[in-house]
Formats: sequence, structure tokens, C-alpha cells
Amino acid sequence: MPDKPKNHHAGHRQRVKEEFLARGIEGWPDHRVLELMLFYALPQGDVNPLAHELIDRFGSLAGVLDALPEELQSVKGVGEHAAILLKLFVEVDRRYTAQRAMPGPLVHTVEEAGQILRPYFVGARNEMVYVLCLDSKEKVLGVRKVSEGSLSVSEVNVRRVAEICLSLRASYFYLAHNHTSNLAMPSRDDWYTTDAVRAALEQVGVGMRDHLIFVDGDMVSLKQTERSRGRQYYQLERPGDWE
Repeated sequence: MPDKPKNHHAGHRQRVKEEFLARGIEGWPDHRVLELMLFYALPQGDVNPLAHELIDRFGSLAGVLDALPEELQSVKGVGEHAAILLKLFVEVDRRYTAQRAMPGPLVHTVEEAGQILRPYFVGARNEMVYVLCLDSKEKVLGVRKVSEGSLSVSEVNVRRVAEICLSLRASYFYLAHNHTSNLAMPSRDDWYTTDAVRAALEQVGVGMRDHLIFVDGDMVSLKQTERSRGRQYYQLERPGDWE
């Protein structure tokens, strides 16, 4: 029995999505960007020819997005659903750009960072890790949870911190977590975590401002602790706990 002809488009959509997630659209031709957009308007079939036709008709990706809905629907294969989605991209980008340009809270001191981060730990029963991201002018871009652990331990995933900072286009960040032991003094693991996260993020151009520890109403800055008293940390009662 002869073999069935291979479907060269099988898995194509997934490969395009994975490439976007890995590297973004830098260097992509207009038709490839448009093809990815059309995946979500036309969930089945090969939309590559339609992407090419739209670029040929309107001259560029910008030309496609600037076209009127009725102009887009005059192209065979573009229905109302696809036309609305393409116009939505423009409106979302406009709002995103406006919000990024709006004046927001600035964080120039560890106390200001603490005021923003403290509410995230109020009443917390487990250890949690958050990142406060800032732009190059130290304007707040957002606060994101990195992880939440057990009653006494929350692992800091360095890759997750990097993903958060890069997704928000941060220039600087504060790392913060809470202790459920009612002791705000850093542990040896806290110092190790600080060094690991700071070194990793420096490699992608994002600077760590500080690592803050919260316990009830108290807050400790690892940077200030190191400058004033050196790297002091508390010891666990059982010596094997560090092994």
C-alpha cells in the first residue's frame, strides 16, 4: 500500500508559535507576523497564502492594520471575525503605548519599594516571593509573584524572575519575600539566592536594587544589612539543615 503524502503543514502553526515565544518577531518578514495573527482569527487551514495576499494588497503589515474593516473583508478569506481581530491589535497597541507613557509611581528608595511590596505579604501564612519591576527612570512597571511555598520555604526560580523582568522590559528590580518564622534577619540561603538572582539578571541587562525580607510590620534590606553589619545571617538549630 503506497505511503500517504506527507503533510508539510502539519505542526507548522505550533512551530511558528514556539519560535515567537523563544525569540519574538525580530527579523520576521511582515507576512510571517501577519500569519501568526491570523492563526487566532482562522483556527484551521493554511493562512500563509492569505497573509501574502493581504501584504500584496495593502503594501505592508502597517497597511493591513490601517485598512478599514470593509477593505479587509473584500479580500477572499477575510471575514468579519478576522477583520475585527486585526483592528483589535491596533487598538490594544494604542492603549498599551499610552499606559506605558503615563506617569506612574517612582521608586528611588528602599522605603518606597517597601511601601509598594508590603501589602502583598499581609496575612500570608506561607513564604512567598515577589518581584517589583522598574523602568530606566525607576517608574513602577508592575509587581509579580514568583512563587509560593510551604509554611517555611519558597524556592526562588531564577528563570522565572528573568522571564518576569524581561516581559515587563524592566531595567531594575527588587526581589522580596517573607519569613513565617517571625525573624526578619536573612538566612544563609537568602544571601545565596540574592547572589544567584543578581548575577543571572545582570547577564540580561537588568539590575537588582535590593532583596527585601518582610515579617509582619518589619522589613529588612539585605543591601543595607551588608553595608552596615556585613553578611550576618541566622543559623538553624540543626546543623544538618544546611546540607
